[in-house]
Amino acid sequence: MRGAGRLPLPIAAGSGRWVSVAAERTVLGVVHNITSATRLLDLLTVFEGDRRVQTVFTCTESSALDEGTIEFFTSRGMLHIPWEEATVRKFDLAIATSRGGDLHNLRTPLIGAPHGAGYSKLLKREAGSGKREAGSGKREAGSGKREAGSGKREAGSGKREAFGLSPEWLTHEGRVVPSAIILSHDEQRERLAVSCPEAVPVSVVAGDPCFDQLQVSAPFRENYRQALGIRPDQKLIVVSSTWGRGSILASDETDTDLLRRVLAELPADEYRVLAAVHCNAWYGHGAWQLQNWLAPLTEHGLLLPVPDTETWKAALLAADGILGDHGSLTMYGIALGIPVILGSFAESKVAPQSPMARLGKILPRFSAHRPFLPQIEEAAAVQRDSAELHQLRATVTSQPGESAVLLRRLFYQWLELPEPVTPARSRLVPVPSTVPVGYFSPVQRPVYVSVASEEGWATIRRYPAPLQRRTMERHLSGAHLVADIDDPDAGWPRSADVLILPLGRPRYVVGMVSWEDIAALYPGCALLALEEPEGGCLALPRDGVRLRARWDGRRPSWASAAIAASVIHDHAMSTVGSHGPSCVQVAIGASAETGLLVVDAL
Repeated sequence: MRGAGRLPLPIAAGSGRWVSVAAERTVLGVVHNITSATRLLDLLTVFEGDRRVQTVFTCTESSALDEGTIEFFTSRGMLHIPWEEATVRKFDLAIATSRGGDLHNLRTPLIGAPHGAGYSKLLKREAGSGKREAGSGKREAGSGKREAGSGKREAGSGKREAFGLSPEWLTHEGRVVPSAIILSHDEQRERLAVSCPEAVPVSVVAGDPCFDQLQVSAPFRENYRQALGIRPDQKLIVVSSTWGRGSILASDETDTDLLRRVLAELPADEYRVLAAVHCNAWYGHGAWQLQNWLAPLTEHGLLLPVPDTETWKAALLAADGILGDHGSLTMYGIALGIPVILGSFAESKVAPQSPMARLGKILPRFSAHRPFLPQIEEAAAVQRDSAELHQLRATVTSQPGESAVLLRRLFYQWLELPEPVTPARSRLVPVPSTVPVGYFSPVQRPVYVSVASEEGWATIRRYPAPLQRRTMERHLSGAHLVADIDDPDAGWPRSADVLILPLGRPRYVVGMVSWEDIAALYPGCALLALEEPEGGCLALPRDGVRLRARWDGRRPSWASAAIAASVIHDHAMSTVGSHGPSCVQVAIGASAETGLLVVDAL
């Protein structure tokens, strides 16, 4: 075990006799927090397979939101050293995906890159968070750094300049700190020329590796949907929240309560909802705390992936709509052509001349006075052929599909190594190995069910009952309540119109259950339904007629005893028995998949 203060083997003194691979160059990966660490890993894929390059990581220890960073390194087997050690050693190259910390103290050529979709945020340095003080260290000659102007311009002068493109974040004592500044689009160089012209000569437009990865993975959309548990007849809505005040997560403290509303108003069988929460929010409050706060939603189907994986990329590729804010995921969604509504947008945190500012002016805002579903449907119809959005999509990268080639060329030039002979390429987004669900209940959660009936047809829509707030209930018009008899919140079975007696609970086995006794305990119940195998049920309406419902032919993936019971409850079954079985073609919303339900009298 490596002791305290002992260096990782590849850079330790006298390690030649111990290492298995004698790398020719050592790269220092510099991160500010987990957010920048995940983006750094996108960049470092250009070194895959090259045993000439060893990478060691460090954290600037300058972020108020760096919780979990060391655990991130350790869990992925990333060798790391303290920041103090990183500043006194020489490496062949350092790569940073944030401008935070005393980067000017490094004794290594530094390449700086963004950790989002371009440079769009406004952010000021805070005292004690890596603020550069005069006399805190000069770079050595020959480090590849260019002399900047006279240094008369002061950081934090009040100009609203983008984080990563201003002198505040790029210079120290009149000198540009990075050896190279990676930009994803030519428009960023134009803004850089205004905000920090002395940095323009070291800027390199190298495209966006994250967007290129998304683009090359787009043909495999169905693989990502399947891995996330999205059925072919379902749509996925991604709710994307950045961090801080003004984000969607912060808006849930208000009456808007966006995450709950989306889950409450979308038909649960037709839509899935995934919350993509920014790493800074997740680790700033703690993973347990975020999961605890959102537990009432994950209990009703909210998908909540851990943000330091690439599941959010898979979700974007699988998405049919986005409720976003001023975070990068919203811009990537627009670039992929996904319909987007803004649930929140903090103009005060967005650089005025950035594409994100334009996005905030173009996209529709969520209206708290209208149901969510028609809003996202309208966005899909309008945005499909929008010339403005077409132009905005083009601002994500001016080198589409070329980032792997351009980044590898840049890095190897600085390493003074010939590039590998294999072509540089974007790596596919990995297919998630697990569905990111937070809670499985042993009881069927209560739902409000609406049934639209026509001759021989029934169309079902179900909504999670505990999430309704009676403030926007047009979707509940004429709905009945279905509850599990053993629901721990006794108020639901006592209020239920349809009471489900689940299969596999001993006291509800046929021959042992007393229908009359149960009905007496729940006098408001109109129908008792005892679950049977293959999604069927035995049903006892109030009139005392016993009915058996079964699915005939190919059983749909959504078929269940609860849906069968809802059809019996709302569909005319008075002719069952006198005219033989009653057959009803059942559909879930607008799904093309239907099932034939056959109801017989016993």
